[in-house]
Amino acid sequence: MIKALLHRMLRKFESDFDYDASYMHEVTDAWPGGSLRYLGLSIFSQTRGPEAEIWAGAVIASTLEGDCGPCAQLVVNMAVKAGVDPDQIAACLRRDFERAGAVGLAFRFAEAAIHDRPEVDTLRVAIFHAYGQKAVIAASYAAASGRVYPVLKRGLGHGQACQQIRLGDTDHTVVRLTA
Repeated sequence: MIKALLHRMLRKFESDFDYDASYMHEVTDAWPGGSLRYLGLSIFSQTRGPEAEIWAGAVIASTLEGDCGPCAQLVVNMAVKAGVDPDQIAACLRRDFERAGAVGLAFRFAEAAIHDRPEVDTLRVAIFHAYGQKAVIAASYAAASGRVYPVLKRGLGHGQACQQIRLGDTDHTVVRLTA
């Protein structure tokens, strides 16, 4: 019974976001309890706070750092569905942070937090002053959690590198962070 319910939930998720969750169907078949624990991750990773743009920028950066194309496409689709401006997302993908607004601020914050860069403090303060402490918390949660999914998928044999993200009718090449 629990397996059937989990599979139904996964199929709805796949339909809602045009996403292949076959890896989670495999987990559900092998270990329903593991699948339930996976669902708990979304409580953490979907902690959006008051500004969808801040959550989106951080979770997209974190997911791209994890390097899974379908995962990155999924969080981009979720961000657009949450009302985040696709142009700001596209600007982040090409690292044009001047045009990326709040999404770009959170994207840079997540990269700085992940790579332990000194600008993380300046970016955190900028988020705090513009959007408040809840936004800082949401950005931190998103930075920490977005890369969980690519690592999990690779571990289960389903990882795929990210080269392009589709926004509307346009494919955008992802420009990578350089050392």
